[in-house]
Amino acid sequence: MKGFKLSLVVFCVGLLFLSTSVFAQEAVSGEIAVIVKEATSSFWQNVEVGASDAEKELVAQGEQIKVSFLGPAAETKIEEQVNLVENAINRNVLAIVLAPSSPDALVPAVKKANEAGIPVVIVDSLLNYEEGYVSFLATDNRAAGVLCAEELIKRAGTEGKVAVMSYVPGVGSEIGRVGGFIDTIEEKTNMEIVGPFYSQSDMVTALNQTTDVLAANPDLTAIFGANEPTAIGMGRAIEQAGLAGQIVAIGFDGNKDLQEMVRNGTLQGIAVQNPYRMGYDGVKIALAAAKGEEVPKYINTGVVFVTKDNIDSEEAQRVLY
Repeated sequence: MKGFKLSLVVFCVGLLFLSTSVFAQEAVSGEIAVIVKEATSSFWQNVEVGASDAEKELVAQGEQIKVSFLGPAAETKIEEQVNLVENAINRNVLAIVLAPSSPDALVPAVKKANEAGIPVVIVDSLLNYEEGYVSFLATDNRAAGVLCAEELIKRAGTEGKVAVMSYVPGVGSEIGRVGGFIDTIEEKTNMEIVGPFYSQSDMVTALNQTTDVLAANPDLTAIFGANEPTAIGMGRAIEQAGLAGQIVAIGFDGNKDLQEMVRNGTLQGIAVQNPYRMGYDGVKIALAAAKGEEVPKYINTGVVFVTKDNIDSEEAQRVLY
């Protein structure tokens, strides 16, 4: 009888262990939804490359995950992004990596994810709900804006006019980046600031806005384009106006169009983020959080200022895309 009881205990303990093992396996199996501001620009596609590489590595290590990459048609389609997050929650995803298009509009959706027990990792732009996310991965946008202003001042001096071509007002990255730029210009120069103008992250809009600014300000000495589509539109307007090399132009981000503008002298420099790392580290941190592991609250993914002199350097080539 004692032997039977002992066997029964061993069986129950074994069953408990088996159940726990199965539960643990299920806890790290499923979809990690990467939801960005919009899915078409090179910047966000580089986030996708990083997320995909992280998925491949984790699957090779035995993790049973699938990474999905989603984004609205434009950064201004905020409600569409909210719907993507809510749909991910309804699918009971394992975790969400989110680049919020609005610091406030995405808060209710993130709260729903929290209530559903889904960890959220924020990338690129801050969300005004710190307790709602487990980690934040981004460029220090204010520091990047300060860097762009300082590099512009080195080339344009402290007098004259500078135009600020921005993207979507109120977005976390824009507040820090453009704010840091403008504050530095105001603190360190006597330059007159023209703008900011908001392209809504649309290249054609930025081109038209810059064309108008150049026509209305023939004495403009410098100009700053604060994100990828805005800087591309700005650069094309400068080229069309025949002002390449005659006006100090600083851009932001580093796709092939912007690299070519640095090489041909249309832009004197670009501040390049590391979107690959946002996707790569974002997925890995999301999985760790889903497994209940402790993760860092903030990671600065860094920025490199790229000019014609250093564009072929190893440091620059690691972040250009």
